[in-house]
Amino acid sequence: MSSRSAGTLLVIAKAPVPGRVKTRLTPPFSPEEAARLAEAALADTLDVVLATPARRRVLVLEGVPGDWLPTGIEVVPQCAGGLDVRLAHAFGLGEGPALLIGMDTPQVSVELLSLGLELGSTGASFGPAHDGGFWALGLAEPDPALLIGVPMSVAGTGAVQRQRLTRAGLTVRDLPPLRDVDTAEDALLVAAEAPHTRFATALAAPTGTGAR
Repeated sequence: MSSRSAGTLLVIAKAPVPGRVKTRLTPPFSPEEAARLAEAALADTLDVVLATPARRRVLVLEGVPGDWLPTGIEVVPQCAGGLDVRLAHAFGLGEGPALLIGMDTPQVSVELLSLGLELGSTGASFGPAHDGGFWALGLAEPDPALLIGVPMSVAGTGAVQRQRLTRAGLTVRDLPPLRDVDTAEDALLVAAEAPHTRFATALAAPTGTGAR
């Protein structure tokens, strides 16, 4: 697969600002520790995105880029509205095949993203998350309407979103399920699964009040 034909990789994320990101990690982590973990997870994700063949690599960001942003990543601001609206907006940023992921799966790999970008002319890819949501959504022909109105951040989010795809007549390629980092328990499990990531290193760093 050539980089020109591989499509667009979209990452939707928040800037890692204490008190505004990964708030479900607090407690047991302090807001500063939670932000440090978020930054590490985002950096891991962007490293993998850069290593994956793609036509474009776009970070759809709430907040302001910092030193953590590598070269080679386009940055566009998120729109206002609920998460379904913001995801739909991300898919409307360009034309052609696109795969969208978040910043909550630092264990993601080039192989998984490449698989998610293998989209037929009427196809979709879907990566379920262990919490009932989804970590990846790929569309051969991005249609923002496929996301509007999907209830986000609830146990049935993934099931409703996948049903939207099949009801639209799309053939869905299911990707392996991954664990989002939402809680301290998630953080420990993901770090154990991917011990060589920046995220695992950040979690292991002794910084005061964080859970170990």
